[in-house]
Amino acid sequence: MLAVIMALSWFEHTLPPLPLLPPGVKLGLSNIVTMYCVFFVGWREALALAFLKSCFIFIIRGLTAGALSLCGGIISVLVIIILSAIFKDKISYLVISIFGAIAHNLGQLSVVPLFLGQTFSVVYYTPILIVSGIIMGSLTGALLKAVMPLFKNVFKP
Repeated sequence: MLAVIMALSWFEHTLPPLPLLPPGVKLGLSNIVTMYCVFFVGWREALALAFLKSCFIFIIRGLTAGALSLCGGIISVLVIIILSAIFKDKISYLVISIFGAIAHNLGQLSVVPLFLGQTFSVVYYTPILIVSGIIMGSLTGALLKAVMPLFKNVFKP
């Protein structure tokens, strides 16, 4: 699973910025594997994947990207775990994916002031990140549902 996450992260990083998307907004393709891990393997393993993905990001893109990945990834996985535990089978992958994406964006935003030295200016970017979290979370949730049969064959829990 980590190899797939690393490949998807690298692939997504090599893509040019998508038209009409604000700076820093990405699809979050590797989060599909992390969500699958939460649902079908275990929450500890999903947290480990988020941490190890952040280590990979740190190695290939540096401290800032690694810190953003770590904060966003861990908070996202925790939100997915909590929603899955509370709502069990009463909530769709799509809704969980949306909340996970929003949490990822807000987790990243929470660490930005450490690098910029400004705290208030990042507040203005919050609505953009929430809307992009809804859009990208919808896409990754739909992709998770579409690739679920493949994942069940490849990653046998």
